[in-house]
Amino acid sequence: MESQSKFQPDPKLRLMDQVKEVLRYHHYAYRTEQSYCQWILRYIRFYNKIHPKNLNSNDIERFLSHLALKREVSVSTQRQALNALIFLYREVLDIPLDKKIQPARSKKKPKLPTVMGRDEVRLLFHHITGIHALMAKLLYGSGLRLMECVRLRIKDIDFNRKRINILGKGDKWRSTILADPVIPELKNHIERVKTIHHKDLEEGFGEVYIPAALARKYKNAAMETRWQFVFPSKKRSIDPRSGRERRHHVMESGLQKAVKRAADRADIDKRVTCHTLRHSFATTMLENGINIRMLQEIMGHADVKTTELYTHVMDKDISRIKSPLDDLD
Repeated sequence: MESQSKFQPDPKLRLMDQVKEVLRYHHYAYRTEQSYCQWILRYIRFYNKIHPKNLNSNDIERFLSHLALKREVSVSTQRQALNALIFLYREVLDIPLDKKIQPARSKKKPKLPTVMGRDEVRLLFHHITGIHALMAKLLYGSGLRLMECVRLRIKDIDFNRKRINILGKGDKWRSTILADPVIPELKNHIERVKTIHHKDLEEGFGEVYIPAALARKYKNAAMETRWQFVFPSKKRSIDPRSGRERRHHVMESGLQKAVKRAADRADIDKRVTCHTLRHSFATTMLENGINIRMLQEIMGHADVKTTELYTHVMDKDISRIKSPLDDLD
C-alpha cells in the first residue's frame, strides 16, 4: 500500500502565504496559525531576513537559546516557537532537520497559583455586571478556562444533568459541574441568544463557524441553533479565512478587562485574572473534600501533578481531620 503523498504548497506563493496554505490544509486553529506565523517571522528577522531554507538545525538552536537566555521566555513559549519552526521545515519547506534540536532550555520557575477566598470572590462579583458577570460565574463555578468559556456552544450546556461539556486543550472533551445559582440566569441568556440567531436567519445570515470536517458531513449544522455560541459578539463580522459574514463569539479581552476592573474596585490586593477564578474553583473544591483524581478530570489536567499544586494553597485546618484511632472501639 502506497503512503499518502504529502501536501505541497503552491511554489508561486510567498513563504508566509505558503505557511498559511499548509496550516489551513491541515485545519489548524486560527489562533495557532497566527502564533506560528509570528514565530516564523521572528525567526526570519533574527537572521536578517535570510530565507529559512538556507538555515539549519544549529540556527534553530541558536534562535531558541536566544529566547531562553536573552528574552527569558517561559518553557511553554519556547516550546511553541520550536513547534512552529519544526512545522515550517517539515510541512512547508519539506527539509529534514539533520539532528535533534537541543537549545538552552528556559528555566521552569516554580509558581504557586493565586487564589481568592470566598469573601474576596463575593467582593469581586459585587463589582462586575451583565454578561461579564455571568461569564465570571462560570469560570468560578465550573472551573472553566477563559477561552473554554468564550467558545461555549448552546449544545454544550446540559441543564437536565447540570453539566457543561467542554472541548478543552488538545481537542479533548471533558465534563464539569453546572452550579445551581447560575442556571436561571444562563437559561434566560440563552433564550436571548436564540432570538438574536433567529433574527440573523431572517436577514439571510445565521451561520456560525464549525470545524471543517463537521461542516462537510453536516451541511446545515452551521445554521442550527444548537451550534451557536453561548456568548456571541454584538455584531456580525467577516471570517478572515472564508470571507463569509458570520456572528463569532465575543472577544476574550472584554471579560479580562472586566475582571481586572472589578478586582481593582474591590481593593483585592492580589493579581486577579480570569484564570484566578479557575484556580479558586479548584482550591475550594479540594477544601470541600473532592477526590484529587476527580478534580483532575474536571479541570482537564493531563498530569495529576498540575492538580496537586492546589494542595499547597488550600486551607488546611488539620483540627477537622479525623484520626484513624478515633474509629477504634
